[in-house]
Amino acid sequence: MRFATKQIHAGIEHDPLTGSVVPPIYQTTTYVQPSVDEYLSKGYSYSRTGNPTVRTLERKIALLEEGHDATCYSTGMAAIQATMLALLNAGDHAIVSDVAYGGTYRLCTQVLNRFGVEVTFADTSDATHVREALRDNTRLILTETPANPTLKLTDIAAISEIAQERGIPHAVDNTFLTPYYQRPLELGADLSIHSTTKYFDGHNATVGGAVVAKTAELDEKLRFILGSNGTIMSPQVAWLTLQGLKTLTVRLDKQCENAMKVAQFLEAHPKAETVCYPGLESFAQHELAKRQATGFGAMLWFEVVGGASAGKKLMDTVKTPWTLAENLGALESLVTHPATMTHAAVDPAERERVGITDGLVRLSVGLEDAEDLIGALDRALAEI
Repeated sequence: MRFATKQIHAGIEHDPLTGSVVPPIYQTTTYVQPSVDEYLSKGYSYSRTGNPTVRTLERKIALLEEGHDATCYSTGMAAIQATMLALLNAGDHAIVSDVAYGGTYRLCTQVLNRFGVEVTFADTSDATHVREALRDNTRLILTETPANPTLKLTDIAAISEIAQERGIPHAVDNTFLTPYYQRPLELGADLSIHSTTKYFDGHNATVGGAVVAKTAELDEKLRFILGSNGTIMSPQVAWLTLQGLKTLTVRLDKQCENAMKVAQFLEAHPKAETVCYPGLESFAQHELAKRQATGFGAMLWFEVVGGASAGKKLMDTVKTPWTLAENLGALESLVTHPATMTHAAVDPAERERVGITDGLVRLSVGLEDAEDLIGALDRALAEI
């Protein structure tokens, strides 16, 4: 099956009792066992270790990423945490993209460091820097591409080759592009991580996460952590995410089309500068964006002439259909100030070093008419 067909049908087993086309929500804690000797004969015992609704979503995501299997979590950060707990011990070292979600940075610098895990935030857009960051105790490379919020790209195949040489798992945060546009496992990565909160859900309705493993061994390690720390996805969230996934391709294609129009408008506007969108030929890694993905995504950023104060004024001024909020990837178009919101946990000097300036305006482009999105930005820029 091709992707659009798989997003609807893959992993779905119709309810054997009623024939329901949509899998039911198994809102239950525990499961009756036929006998002691037949314990787990039906595959489920307690919903912390397995739930039929969540399992359906796991199967679907694994098939979309073409991985061995997937595990689902309560949030995207729970998925990141599970990956790191599954692969790192006290005294181990990890390499993480220098531009990454603020929650990932906080987990590494304020939580994992307390347990003796060392992290180097390397410029993973340059394979040389990754090689230089390697240590004898490096046990994980975690890249985020496109990176949040600067959209800096990592060559997944190049970094995967380095990881394979050293026998180190390479995990890729694939949230911004999803398996529809980018499949890290096919490019050599070992794990593909998602915040399902974003494009998988697509409706600003749930928070969740997922990790797709290339091998049974990696999946078993993740599943052990999931059962041990209990950061499980609820069946209600899994059911809603399954419904969102059915329209992933049509949503992303339209959002990508809108994002290109918005980016082109901003690039031509005298009050906008440093417009950054992978689909623009001016994007520094435009060729890599075309080579390793089939779409450019719906995220972009720019700075307003006048610096941080002008950028903040724009975000406070712009009206519907734009909304000032912290999420991304949903139907609604959102404008975000990373330095104050998504990346506030990152040290200011580190933000500045990796290009997350105080004037950076991040846009998550939704499904509204592009003309309305552009018009609202035009009016807000006129007031600055």
